[in-house]
Amino acid sequence: MKFIYIEVDPERAAAVEAAGVDCVMVDLEINGKEARQPNMNTVISRHTLDDVAAIRSALSTAELMVRVNPLFDGTCTEVDAVIACGADRLMLPMFTHPDEVARFRDIVDGRVPVTYLAETPAALARLPAIAALDGVDDILLGLNDLHLGFGLDFMFELVADGVIEHAAHVLRMHDVHFGFGGIARLGHGRLPAELVLSEHLRLGSTQTILSRDFRQIPDGAGFAEEVGKLRTYLAEPLDFAANQAELIRITRAIAADIRARKAGG
Repeated sequence: MKFIYIEVDPERAAAVEAAGVDCVMVDLEINGKEARQPNMNTVISRHTLDDVAAIRSALSTAELMVRVNPLFDGTCTEVDAVIACGADRLMLPMFTHPDEVARFRDIVDGRVPVTYLAETPAALARLPAIAALDGVDDILLGLNDLHLGFGLDFMFELVADGVIEHAAHVLRMHDVHFGFGGIARLGHGRLPAELVLSEHLRLGSTQTILSRDFRQIPDGAGFAEEVGKLRTYLAEPLDFAANQAELIRITRAIAADIRARKAGG
């Protein structure tokens, strides 16, 4: 399992690399994000090209991925600048159509690999066509914006009710590496991280983002311990059917609670 961590501090980036994180991500996406996520308890990054260069200098083995903005008039310039700053991989967010994916692929022109972040209902509906494109071999399913787009109460409803399972089936058919969502530390999260990891394995996912829960860890040694716990759990024999049933039960209870609180004002 490839673990991705969003980080802009060079010292901490080096520490999480030493702790076993496979990929450090700098997040340049800002266009339209505040409008999409008003009054949401989400993190909107304010990273810059200077941050890309600084993280590049801090890393020696971990991959440096940079999430750029959705396609816009300045995409060509942005891609050139990010690659010049040392990005190993780019991430394209918020696309809706195979044409956008193909356009971005052509702009990058094979200079670095690309992870395509499928996080709109339109992208999910068109996933077979997107996955069939030449050069598309890595897709991350973004639960947060997807659940907003579908009008759901809790992002893991997408996992509990089969939407991600269907997407996983499509991506496996096209031999596309994929992952989804974020993962908290073992023993943490309203929906236990253990159950989410079990679903990753059951569905064939190969990557996930370590959630902001990991920011509660004050030092590199603690970070390494928590990453080690995740890897140990992934190597254990798991009861996928029982874990899936429990994930569904807890997810539906959380969604019902969120809905009730919304209705209560």
